[in-house]
Amino acid sequence: MPAKTTTIPIRNRRQAHEQTDDLYDRLARKVIGQPAAIDAIVPYVQIYQAGLAPEGRPAGVFLLLGPTGTGKTRTVEALAEVLHGSPKSILKVDCGEFQLEHEVARLIGAPPGYLGHRETQPLLTQMKLNAVASEHSNLSIVLFDEIEKAAPSMQRLLLGVLDKGTLRLGDNTGVNFERSVIFMTSNLGARGMLRELAPAFGFESGAPRETGSRGRKLSGIALDAVRRKFSPEFVNRIDAVVTYQPLGRGELAAILDQHIEELQRHILSRLGPQGFELRVEGECRRELLRLGTSLESGARELKRTIHRRLLQPLAVMVSRGDIEPSSRVTVSYDEAQGDLHFSTGNAATAAA
Repeated sequence: MPAKTTTIPIRNRRQAHEQTDDLYDRLARKVIGQPAAIDAIVPYVQIYQAGLAPEGRPAGVFLLLGPTGTGKTRTVEALAEVLHGSPKSILKVDCGEFQLEHEVARLIGAPPGYLGHRETQPLLTQMKLNAVASEHSNLSIVLFDEIEKAAPSMQRLLLGVLDKGTLRLGDNTGVNFERSVIFMTSNLGARGMLRELAPAFGFESGAPRETGSRGRKLSGIALDAVRRKFSPEFVNRIDAVVTYQPLGRGELAAILDQHIEELQRHILSRLGPQGFELRVEGECRRELLRLGTSLESGARELKRTIHRRLLQPLAVMVSRGDIEPSSRVTVSYDEAQGDLHFSTGNAATAAA
C-alpha cells in the first residue's frame, strides 16, 4: 500500500506564510513581558504552517508555569486571536472540574452498555476539536487549564494524546490531535517563586525587574514542583516548559493601556454613532494600577478593577444621558476625595 500523503494547496500555503511572517510581532503586542513564552511557541506554529510538523503527534505540547496573573492563559487566547480571529477559538478543559477519578471519564464518555452511555456526550471529540479551527488556520488550540488540579487518571489519559496524537473514546471512536497544539497551565511552584521574590521585590519597590540568575532560579523552583507532581514519562512528552516571570510595574502599566484601549473599542463598537472618546489621565492610571495589581495576583484583578471603576460609572452616565455623542469623557483622580472624577466635553474642542 502506498504511503499516505497530505497535499496543501498553494493558496493555503501562501495564506499560512503571510500569517506566520509577523506571528512573533503580533503575539508580542498582545502578550506583555513574557518574550520567552513567545520564543518557545512561535517556532512550532511556523513548522506546522510550513507543513513540516512530525506525524503521529500534536504540533506542539507546552506546559506554562508561573504565578497567577502573569499571562499564561492570555498567551493561549492571544494565539487563538492571531490564528483564528477570536480569543474564544479554544477547546478548553477546566481541570478543576476533574479532581475525582470518576469525573475524568466525562472527557471520553461512557462505553456502550454502561449507564448513561447515550445521555453523556464526551467533552473531547473530533467534531469539537475541528470546531475551534477556522478558515484562516486548521490548527486547533487545546487548553488544559490548571492541570495540577486534575485527578491522576487525567495524566494517564493524556499520555497517548501527547505521545501518539490520538485519543480513544468510550464508544471506540478516535480523536486525532495531529492538527492541534496543546497547552497546559499550572501554578505549581508559584508560592515558592513568590517567597523567593518577596524579600527584594515588593510591588511598591523601585528596584528594577530581576533577570538572569534570579530568572533561572525561579524556573528551577517551578520545574522542581513539576517533577514532584508529574511522572517522568508525562514530563518527557512535553515539548517546552515555560516559566512566566512576575510582571514589573512597566509591564503592568502596558497591560493597563491595553485594557483601556480595549474598553475604548468596546464603547465605539457597542454604541456606534452614540459612542464617545475616553481619556484616562496619568494619576488615574496609577490609581487603577494600585487597586488592580499586586505581586501576588499580577494583572489578574486589573480587568475587574476597570470594570468596576470605569465601565460601571460610564454606563450610569450613558443611561442618564450625561454623555453627548462624539464627545470626550476625561477620567482624572481627585486626590482630595480619594476617588476617580469623570468630566465631559467636546472632543474636537479638547483636541484643538
